[in-house]
Amino acid sequence: MRRRAFLFGLGGLSTATWTGAGAQDRVYRLAVISPSSLTAEEIRDVVFPELARLGFVEGRNLVTSTHTGDRSQLSSLGRDAVATRPDVIIASTNAAVRAILEHSKTVPIVMAFAGEDPIATGLAQSLARPGGSVTGLTNQSAEFGAKHISLLHEAVPAARRIAILAIPPPRHVDAVREMKRVAGTLGLEAREYFGDEVTAYGAAFAGMRQFRAQALAIAAAPEYIRDAKTLARLSAEAGMPSISEATSMAHDGCLMGYGPDRVAFRRRAADFVASIFRGTPPGEIPIEQPTLFQFAINMLTAKRLGLTIPTTLLARADEVIE
Repeated sequence: MRRRAFLFGLGGLSTATWTGAGAQDRVYRLAVISPSSLTAEEIRDVVFPELARLGFVEGRNLVTSTHTGDRSQLSSLGRDAVATRPDVIIASTNAAVRAILEHSKTVPIVMAFAGEDPIATGLAQSLARPGGSVTGLTNQSAEFGAKHISLLHEAVPAARRIAILAIPPPRHVDAVREMKRVAGTLGLEAREYFGDEVTAYGAAFAGMRQFRAQALAIAAAPEYIRDAKTLARLSAEAGMPSISEATSMAHDGCLMGYGPDRVAFRRRAADFVASIFRGTPPGEIPIEQPTLFQFAINMLTAKRLGLTIPTTLLARADEVIE
């Protein structure tokens, strides 16, 4: 497996271990909120050890709480997270950020990482200087969606009808619009279908079959990473090659995964949290984006679907799953 390095605009954030008196003399409170328990676990597994390296150790000078639930529960999760009186809240999606803002406009929030444009959605004034209570990491899923359509077209050039699986509005509105725009420029017909939990996927895939979709682009969302094996199975049953945001989803059976190195990118959130613990206002910490990405192709899935992947595409993959 070949990995491409990540380059981040450090924005003045220090990554050095901090063991000054401030870290030892007080206890810090950190809350995590996510619509996916899998994502919350990933944050704990990746961010918390990095925080410990930076001097903030759970059980010693760090108290944490985790709040997970589906989309309909986000508002109450935001209320519960704010009620813990945290010094910082880590939020995994823009919707989770908005749920926190319903209950507090002042508690510092670190996105880790959100998929919608934080400026367009009103969460920040600019990437360089957010200006409010929100900072962190954004992966700009609309841009990924455009790349997904292009890669899918390159892998399956005979497919003319593309299905898009997305979270219901207001999530993924920009991503769906961009994906359909790119599909149009390639002479493809794209149609969106919505679902964010296992009970909703049946109706979505029934609609795709009625559309006679020939390939599937799965929008970037923690819910879809959580349900990757189910989505891969449904895609295979429908005979549709699929592409998703995470290389882990290719390991779970999707044809392709393209997106940032989730572990490396999410680990960076610890530096944001530590900087706020040390006194830097979140509005003064630049929001960061990934600059390089990972690309995986599952050749077992390709063989099951009877596909021949172009050698030019295989040569660009960071990982080919045999």
